[in-house]
Amino acid sequence: MASFQAITTPAAAITSHQICGNKSSTNGSGVASFKAAETVIELASMFKEKPDPSNLVFGTAFTDHMLTIEWSASDGWQKPHIGPFKNLSMHPASSSLHYAVELFEGLKAYRGVDNNIRLFRPLNNMERMLRSACRAGLPSFDKEELLKCIKKLVETEKAWVPNSSSASLYIRPTLIGTEPSLGVKKPSQALLYVILSPVGPYFSTGSFSPVSLWADPKYTRAWRGGTGDCKMGGNYGASIYAQYEALEVGCQQVLWLYGDNHQITEVGTMNLFLYWINENGDEELATPPLDGVILPGVTRQSIIDLAHEWGEFKVTERYLTMGNLTAALKENRVKEMFGAGTACIVCPVGRILYKGNNLHIPTMDNGPKLTARILKQLTDIQYGRIESDWTYLVQ
Repeated sequence: MASFQAITTPAAAITSHQICGNKSSTNGSGVASFKAAETVIELASMFKEKPDPSNLVFGTAFTDHMLTIEWSASDGWQKPHIGPFKNLSMHPASSSLHYAVELFEGLKAYRGVDNNIRLFRPLNNMERMLRSACRAGLPSFDKEELLKCIKKLVETEKAWVPNSSSASLYIRPTLIGTEPSLGVKKPSQALLYVILSPVGPYFSTGSFSPVSLWADPKYTRAWRGGTGDCKMGGNYGASIYAQYEALEVGCQQVLWLYGDNHQITEVGTMNLFLYWINENGDEELATPPLDGVILPGVTRQSIIDLAHEWGEFKVTERYLTMGNLTAALKENRVKEMFGAGTACIVCPVGRILYKGNNLHIPTMDNGPKLTARILKQLTDIQYGRIESDWTYLVQ
């Protein structure tokens, strides 16, 4: 049987889970949450034409309805409202516009081979959203009630869930501070909203396309004690400049490094996995530990759980450095490297540009057997080809 090894978080590394884990277990600090049973539904009078699932561009098409829930310090949460999709009206001094007091989540609804609509481990997203809200000073809520509200929204828009095993309906819950004040403080007003967007396959060809990565320590995505383990927009906006620099040197994504020893952390907006023979000669699937720098991805956790269940090799959350990787490449110990996230599930890595040298990563030379196996297993669950308690039935 494979062994599972968790790396102890250093004493100086405080994570958002440690700060907010207990507060976000249900609805935070006792603040009364909204109730899905009180949702007001106002149907649109006009409906958009639904796009062809084979021609979808990520995040550009949106459904007919959205969910909104307003909050204020004086009145608490208002009743959830599902109504026509529309632009938001905000005061120019809203805290989300000036100080990035906002956060979001990302999950998908899948139309299965049995025509049922499923979400994939959605409570993991709700829990992470609660931790992000705590860290951002935004109001807490009941994660179960939000999931029920999202279920109502997806039920309302069920015709928008593509009838395709290579497409899905992307769900974007968002929470923003809306207090009309330039003060740097917890906002006294906030808006939680959810929008939906049909999306196609991450790989337009329907097959694996290995990505090239630029690894340069001059840019840092996140740091211990920061918000790298929360899904906040500021984390992503600050990464765009480095992404364009990666393109200028002929790479598709950034391999984010951290610290003087060039720890490997994430790939673009994805978690990272290395399948190799480790320093001790063990066959191992390794991924960086959740020390406050790494986003606790739902796909990441699912891959760890699957591999542990298979019991065929060692599964480890451990620190990986570029020194570890380059040494392993010289000794032919690297089998596969891939990113993992909601958008692509898994994304193979084929090349890394580091210190002026192109490092060939033999992911595709090796199948990629493990990467492809993980992709098949997870998509089989998401589209209902395999029954699993990881899915949440909408319809």
